[in-house]
This record gives sequence, structure tokens and C-alpha cells, in this order.
Amino acid sequence: MGSQEVSTVDWQGKHVTVAGLGVSGIPAARALHERGAHVTVVNDGDDERARAQAAELEALGITVRLGDGATLPPSTELIVTAPGWQPDKPLFLAAAEAGVPVWGDVELAWRLRGDNGRKAAPWLAVTGTNGKTTTVRMLASILEAAGLRTAAVGNIGVSLLDAVLGDTEYDVLAVELSSYQLHWAPSLRAHSAAVLNLAPDHLDWHGSMEAYAADKGRVYEGNTVACVYNVADPATEGLVREADVEEGCRAIGFTLGAPGPSQLGVVDGILVDRAFVANRQKQAQELAEVSDVNPPAPHNIANALAAAALARAFGVEPAAVRDGLRAFRPDAHRIEHVADIGEVAYVDDSKATNTHATEASLAAYDSIVWIAGGLAKGATFDELVTGAAKRLRGVVLMGADRALIHEALTRHAPEVPVVDLERTDTGAMSEAVARAAELARPGDTVLLAPACASMDMFTNYNKRGEAFADAVRARADESA
Repeated sequence: MGSQEVSTVDWQGKHVTVAGLGVSGIPAARALHERGAHVTVVNDGDDERARAQAAELEALGITVRLGDGATLPPSTELIVTAPGWQPDKPLFLAAAEAGVPVWGDVELAWRLRGDNGRKAAPWLAVTGTNGKTTTVRMLASILEAAGLRTAAVGNIGVSLLDAVLGDTEYDVLAVELSSYQLHWAPSLRAHSAAVLNLAPDHLDWHGSMEAYAADKGRVYEGNTVACVYNVADPATEGLVREADVEEGCRAIGFTLGAPGPSQLGVVDGILVDRAFVANRQKQAQELAEVSDVNPPAPHNIANALAAAALARAFGVEPAAVRDGLRAFRPDAHRIEHVADIGEVAYVDDSKATNTHATEASLAAYDSIVWIAGGLAKGATFDELVTGAAKRLRGVVLMGADRALIHEALTRHAPEVPVVDLERTDTGAMSEAVARAAELARPGDTVLLAPACASMDMFTNYNKRGEAFADAVRARADESA
């Protein structure tokens, strides 16, 4: 199926099982019910919230089974699943045995785009282990600067189903896709797509690094104009080589160095394009200055280049790339500068929940007091510590798996002073900031980049970042 073709399905009387209540399951159930399908929702949980959600759906005439997400309902012709449900769940094993296809919410949205005569907007898709949300929001900002009707959708902001079925007719959609979503999206065919990077993540879900990479690589299948890859991460280029794309689709690299032909890169502080120019062998088009990227950390410049490549693939003019990057404001807790106190910068990167993200964060600063720790999710820290050792003024560790980081520091950076905080109460972050301040010297950066998930001490990474920012601001007020 070509990228611009719309698939039509006669839903009337079709027996569809929706797996999982929640942000994707409920809209899917409603959309299918409105189109005449016989919808049964199955859900593992049976708590108060689930019962309230079930009551709303049952009032519409949708069947809901709580506490039993394992059994395949009789007569099921299709399963539409929440992206987080693992492929080895009994429900899916039963579906495979019965020959019942499984779609995710992204696949359903793809199939429903253009439904009821709506314009089917092309998709510019982004995936990768880290940087997806920032890149998609940068891309949307660039597209808006070009005067296009767009939205950042998918694994971010507006749900894809709402975007494709809503009243707004978009010119193009900037789509963030997780590996989970791509696993369940067999017929997705984007206009252009980017894989930003690949590092071990969610291996418990996918089963292996190879399976994880293969699901990420699905984003390139059927691309019509450009497959954007990271020159510094050869695995992403490998996925482009393996993809079955439309004839004429090009491989476009992005690099923090000087770009070769068919690449975007950086020359003397300028973001330049040698891919979408008349003579890419000899010419380069200036797009923006590094200072137009906020913040101008190396991995964020890489995000900007990927966003620019996708926008240029869609025909956006250079001035809109510059204007869109200038207008972009990063989400909270992503390399967010909180304050300067006594010539020491305090930076919140609570979103750095794995080693790959933290490696990029640490690389952005020359001399660091690093606050780290939390739930390691099976990660190891030797490579991270080895790479960052020369930049570390000191380290403050907190959280359930801090010992794993401490052991790596002992092995690879024994000269770096380490403060090990045992406390896990709400005041722990304030103490972490205070101890980091004691280690810091003028010109240093105190960086919260935990390399771990937050749920051992905080509700989520947002709450962890807020605790850090609150502690820093309180310290700034005291020193004022």
C-alpha cells in the first residue's frame, strides 16, 4: 500500500476485541463502536477506576470484561491492543493460534485516516531510544513556522485516533512512535521517518536487542521520500538498508560534524543541508545557527538536525527551519536550566531515565557534580562511568539501585568523591542538592541526570525533577 493510499474497512458487524482500558483503549472502543463493530473490551485490572471506565462504555452498548485479559472472546475477528501489552500474553498466543490479527492503536489510526471523507494527512514519523518527544515537538514547531496545519501526535500530546478522526484537517502530522506501537503497526507507511538512535531498552518486552531494533526499523517500511538516520549510530543506517521503501526514497544522514552529500550537519556553528539542495555534491544550504537550538547541547543539536531533515523532506523552506527552532521551547525536566548559584549552574534532566540518555546529558558539560540513582531496570553503568569519569567533580547517589552506580564508580573513577544517601524520604532531594553544592566549584554544573527510573522514590520523573528544582530554588533564595 502506498503512503498516500487510504485503506477502507467495513466495520459493520465485525467482532473486535479491544485489549486494555486507558488512553488508547477507550478511544479505540468508541471509534469502532461508532462504525458498527461489535466491540468487547478486555482488561487485566478490576479496580475502581476500571469499573468507572467500564460503566461509561457499557452505557454505549460496548461489552467490557474486567479482570480477564487473557481469554480470547468467542467470534473475535480482530484484536486492537494497547501498545504496552506484551506480545507473549496468553490473549495474543490464542489469537495467533486462531489466525486472528492484532493491531495497535497506531495501526487502527492509520487504517481510519481519511475515514468519512476527511483528508488523510501524511505522517512524518520519529522513533529512537532517546530524543523522540523533543524531536517531534521541534518538527511540529518548524512545520508551524512554514504555515502548515500540523500537530505533535502519537506517543505524545494528541492521540493519533483523535487527530485522524477529529474535525481539523491537517496538512501533515508529526508523529512520535514507540517500539511498542511500531510492533503492532504492520501496514504503517510514513511519508518520511527518522530513527534517532538505538540503545538497549525495553528488552524485557521485546525479548532481545535484535527484536527491539527490528521493531524500531518498521518505521522505515514503505517510506516515500526520506529515511533519516544518525551517522554516529551505524545501526540506524543498517535499518534503512534493510527497509523495503518506495522507489525514489532516499537515505538522509544527520551528523554533528561536517555533512557529506545527502546529509545534514554542522559547519562553523551553522546547521547546514547537503541533502535537499540542487547540487548536493558541491552546495550546502544554511538552515540555522547552533545558537537557535534550545538548549544547544550536542544531543539536542542532533535532534534539531533530524527534525530539520524531516521538514526539508516535506518541502519546508530553510527560513522556516530557523524560525521553528527559535520558537521551540523544550519540555520541563529535559536539560532544563534551573538557576545559577555562586557561579554554579543547576540543571534538571530528570527525563534521563536510562544510561543512553544520561550519557548524552553528561557529554553536554565540562565539569559536573552528578546526582544519579533510582531504579536501574536491569541496566549496567560501567560504560557510562568510563565515558564520563574525566568530567566528574563529584557524585551524589540516591535511590534503590545507587549501589550499582557506586560500584561502577569504584571500578572506573575511584578518585571521584561520592556521597551515598541512604534516606528515601521526601527531604532526600534537598539533601542531595545541598551535598552537591558542597562538592561544586565555580564554573561547575550540578546535573540531575539519574540514569534510572524514578518510581522507587517519586511518582514519575516529573515529580523527581520538580523536587530538584524546588530544592535549588530554595537554596537560591537563601543565598540571595
